Amino acid sequence: MALWQGKSKRKRTGGRYRPIRKKRKFEIAPEVQFTVITDERNTKGYRTRGDNKKMRLMTVVRANVFDPKSGKVRNTKIQTVKSNPANPNYVQRNIITKGAMIQTELGLARVTSRPGQDGIINAVLVG
Repeated sequence: MALWQGKSKRKRTGGRYRPIRKKRKFEIAPEVQFTVITDERNTKGYRTRGDNKKMRLMTVVRANVFDPKSGKVRNTKIQTVKSNPANPNYVQRNIITKGAMIQTELGLARVTSRPGQDGIINAVLVG
């Protein structure tokens, strides 16, 4: 079901706004689809405004992890999600969003990319 992001018909006080137009297609939000850890990598492309394209990462195995001490980036396997500030329930479901803390083969890393829009997972080692 689509999520409508248009203006409300009511004010905070309970008064009514007079609508200046009907609903528009650009006010509909995209479907919510999460990036989860599984055994294979799966992406999905979708069209945005202006006929631009974005890649949504549906399932993932590996991440590009940057080590600030050595200054190098390594592609490592993701083991699990340790914490996610977006929603604590995402940890149990192994859902990755920007800002999530993931356990990799190199250690604990914070996700810096947006997997639902970038189609890749970049992370920085913590500590």
